[in-house]
Amino acid sequence: MRRGLTWLLVLPAIAVGSQIAHGLAYQWAYPQAHLRVTELAYSGHGYLAYAPAALAFLGAVQLIAFAVAVLDAVRRRPARSLPAWVFLVIPEVGFVLQEHLERLFAAGRFPWWTALEPSFWRGLVLQLPLALAAYLVARLLLRAASVVADVVVARNRRTVARRAPERTLRPQLVFLPRQAPLAGIAAGRAPPLVPG
Repeated sequence: MRRGLTWLLVLPAIAVGSQIAHGLAYQWAYPQAHLRVTELAYSGHGYLAYAPAALAFLGAVQLIAFAVAVLDAVRRRPARSLPAWVFLVIPEVGFVLQEHLERLFAAGRFPWWTALEPSFWRGLVLQLPLALAAYLVARLLLRAASVVADVVVARNRRTVARRAPERTLRPQLVFLPRQAPLAGIAAGRAPPLVPG
């Protein structure tokens, strides 16, 4: 399996896990709904209205990557997995960048104060268990692609075996040994025709 394909299969799981951790961090930091909505609006989270479309796009990318992974496994291309540290580093770095960029676009200047906000460290902490969940989902998807490929290969073998043309025997001429012309007349005194 190509390494780029593995990334396409894994990154949607990482992104979804990171966004779940992002949302949980704000619920943890601001348990009152009206306070949380105000903070989200103030800190530049208006783009979250497009989250369903983004999730649908990520789901489509992951579905296509899964189908290609199955085809690669059917063709017996070896699976290339990603190292486990990727699942820890990418969500953490992504969360830090996301929080700073949200505030940069909302305030118009670099938000050095972002690390001091109550949702920031909570979001960093929540990235770890959800990164582990993304890792398990990615391993499950890679394993499922391998299992589906094995089923497809086994089914194709059975179909080919079932459809194998039976060898039909065509009639062939059988030549019997010629008897001597006088053998029939002298059959009583001659050796038997068929050894017995």
